[in-house]
Amino acid sequence: MKNISLLSHRKEEPEQGILYLVGTPIGNLNDISPRAINILANVSLIACEDTRQTRKIMNKFNISNHLVSFNKENSLKKIPKLINDLKAGKSIALVSDAGMPGICDPGEKIVFHAKSKGYDVVCIPGACAAITALVSSGMPSSKFIFEGFLPKKKVDREKILFEISKNQKTTIVYESPHRLKKLLRELLDFCGGEREIFIARELTKKFEEHVSYKIDSAIEFFKEKEVIGEITIVIKGIHKKDNEEISESDLKKDLNELTNAGLSSSAASKYLAKKYGIKKGIIYNLN
Repeated sequence: MKNISLLSHRKEEPEQGILYLVGTPIGNLNDISPRAINILANVSLIACEDTRQTRKIMNKFNISNHLVSFNKENSLKKIPKLINDLKAGKSIALVSDAGMPGICDPGEKIVFHAKSKGYDVVCIPGACAAITALVSSGMPSSKFIFEGFLPKKKVDREKILFEISKNQKTTIVYESPHRLKKLLRELLDFCGGEREIFIARELTKKFEEHVSYKIDSAIEFFKEKEVIGEITIVIKGIHKKDNEEISESDLKKDLNELTNAGLSSSAASKYLAKKYGIKKGIIYNLN
């Protein structure tokens, strides 16, 4: 059988030729595990998004090691060198600026390449903003959807927002502080003002803030505020009976039937938007 590796309980870490994915704190540096500290102190090198951020952890715990930059700008160029380091028997720790590497960063790329070349990948688990916010929200957490940062391109972004508006499962998204108010207005358009959301700001840090509101109230809460810090948003799913209006596939079917009957895409979209209470642009982009 291919691609099977048996990872027994290791007596001594780190081992040669292993890529370690090391979870680091998302705010409070004391959230790091003793195992993570040992790996960071003793691997051959540490690949990190921003050496300045990782050095804060190293200084806190008196760790001295070689740091190399590995981020979305240089990842494709750096991967071959890191794979060669594994081939040479070196051990590598991969860390993100905060949380688990591979979540909304290029870590998944090197994991793919390392595994495809037959190298073991071992995860040293740690904090994750999405899970921390989810379990703090009080919303259903046995099933959820993680979207990360929403696309910037309007068509792609509205497609995801439409899906969120129809999700029965809890949805988690990340957003930068300067774009929070814009996202809240978009959620108002797609989900309505009554949808419940939980906004977590500066998780685990000194000024951690939890905001539990309906969307329209959240917009009012942040209206005159300067938003700073990392933002995680948890959006409650809709009740099943509320989701029986129309699916995306049914919308496409209705749109095609109307255009085949002679209506323009614009006119058909306008008609369906009024019928179902959905923005015209969302329907028009289903073409």
